[in-house]
Amino acid sequence: MGAGKGYGKTILFGEHFVVYGLPSIASALGTYTIANVQVVNGSGWTVNDQRPATPGYKERKRDEAMQSITNIMDHLNVDVKNQRIDITFTGDLVAASGVGASAAQCTSLARALSDTFNLNLNDEKINEAAYEGEKAYHGTPSGIDNTAATYGGLIWFRRLGVEKTAINRLQSPTKMLIVLVNSGITSSTTEVVADVRQLREEHPKEMDKIFGEYEKLAEAARKALLQGDIATIGDLMNQNHRLLQQITVSSKINDALVETALENGAIGAKLTGTGRGGLVICLAANEVVREEIVGAVEEKGYRAWKTTIG
Repeated sequence: MGAGKGYGKTILFGEHFVVYGLPSIASALGTYTIANVQVVNGSGWTVNDQRPATPGYKERKRDEAMQSITNIMDHLNVDVKNQRIDITFTGDLVAASGVGASAAQCTSLARALSDTFNLNLNDEKINEAAYEGEKAYHGTPSGIDNTAATYGGLIWFRRLGVEKTAINRLQSPTKMLIVLVNSGITSSTTEVVADVRQLREEHPKEMDKIFGEYEKLAEAARKALLQGDIATIGDLMNQNHRLLQQITVSSKINDALVETALENGAIGAKLTGTGRGGLVICLAANEVVREEIVGAVEEKGYRAWKTTIG
């Protein structure tokens, strides 16, 4: 029997742009998914998914989740013909669009299998296995979600090729007070990524301009994070959200939640993750403002939770 953990994540800057080799900044969350693996007589594998989740999330993602498990099993050469692998997922990470739930699940399973079969995989190998699992969810994943799920902390991430990435750990002198708001809508990452790709193919000049603006924004965000300049970070979050609107990955509900957060004192707010639902991330200057943001969105019927990053 073995166990493993994978962290949730939030993307501060770079959703979708990261797929095309532009830098992204992500932070692991303090919440995580736990996988427990038990080997019993039989063959094949079973799954008992006990994770807390947005209603409908696990049902919509079921086929992708099953394929991700197959991908990881195959990648690690786990024998399921002469033994049965019983997998249980638990933890305090709420499975929802935007928190890297799929990556946390993949990473936790890779760690649990390594623990069960004494594979002694280091973080790099765990990350590789989790990336294989993520392919089932994202088609061609950027790799940022599984990287945050594996390594934790604040990460500057850039994809250099199909299987190559540049990862730098960042350390901000300022702890940032965050509110994550769940729209309650689960979107398909594969579909949204495909839509952005089609838009880029159909309107290359317009999209190149947007991508160029984002690249400058990302460099400015990195500098601001290293300096602990939360006012600039908030402003850049707002700019990033406007760019995400232009590439059609936002939605009325994302925009409404961003507006509510800003009206109630947020320094910055934007969608985080896939978009078209999922989560919105809000940056507060102090605890009083953070509570006001939480109260405002909860009054509208949305679930919100507080975390700290940096």
